[in-house]
Amino acid sequence: MGLISHPLLVTALMLAVSNLFMTFAWYGHLKNLAASPWYIAALVSWGIALFEYLIQVPANRIGYSELSLGQLKILQEVITLSVFVPFAVLYMNQPLRMDYLYAALCLMGAVYFIFRT
Repeated sequence: MGLISHPLLVTALMLAVSNLFMTFAWYGHLKNLAASPWYIAALVSWGIALFEYLIQVPANRIGYSELSLGQLKILQEVITLSVFVPFAVLYMNQPLRMDYLYAALCLMGAVYFIFRT
């Protein structure tokens, strides 16, 4: 089996893409639709979230063939932080804070404990 077809890699890549959609659905409206009523932002966010789910659901099904449920969840959390930090800093113009590093270190602990054999 080639590296590109390995279920863990496919899962991680699909979850990264779905997480990008999720991050825009959850937070993009704060920048792009700030002047719009909340229900417009909610409808736009739901539309974006549909694409997130269309990628996330098959990604989780593929990942579950190789990973436990806990491992799949921790993988998702690591990907979430990996997508959120650049989004917050580059797109939302938030300052890069040491708290992101501390959060990443905590997640590395979670990775260690959930993936140890």
